[in-house]
Amino acid sequence: MLFMDTHTLFLFSVTVLPLICTPGPDMLFIASQAVGRGTFAGLRATAGVVLGYCVHSMMVALGLAAVVAASPILFETLRWIGISYLLYLAYKLIRSALTPGAIAVSGGHVKDQLTKGFLTALLNPKGMMIYIAILPQFMGSEGNAALSAMLLSTAFMFWCAVVYSILSVVVGRAGGMRTLSDIRRRMIDGVAGGMILLAAGFMGTAHR
Repeated sequence: MLFMDTHTLFLFSVTVLPLICTPGPDMLFIASQAVGRGTFAGLRATAGVVLGYCVHSMMVALGLAAVVAASPILFETLRWIGISYLLYLAYKLIRSALTPGAIAVSGGHVKDQLTKGFLTALLNPKGMMIYIAILPQFMGSEGNAALSAMLLSTAFMFWCAVVYSILSVVVGRAGGMRTLSDIRRRMIDGVAGGMILLAAGFMGTAHR
């Protein structure tokens, strides 16, 4: 197919949104800049993160996508790597939700949020796993593999921009908020863990 259907984009979005919303290097870096230097610093960090994922997008579109589309064995290997990774994340999040403790956000800042955000995303193992093990599973077996990869990558970067921009505004306006409370943190981890577990189940039962 030349253009990806909205159903596939919706399922992909539902799968990756919990991963984006889970506290990790990207989110904590952006929050730290918004706390330390305000909303615009957080937005600059967000722009850097999205640019970092642009590099991953080009790598997938230019090489990995075509290989995966042409090799059923490689596809199945990556599919189960992706499922295993999601199950691992779900386990960690659910265990975290059952463990008390707040998350402290450092107020330290850097001079160039854009560059630091770019490097944070580029070297983020969670982002790499999304592109290598999860994204290929939503590509069609027919049509232009590179185009499918780019459309899915664009959806991922769009949701990153939306979620992290909202985070920058909320944290930046909160000013002194440097800690995610125990109740909120456990609620976020529990919901995200449950959604990721459902995504892993869907990917395990879906057929190419």
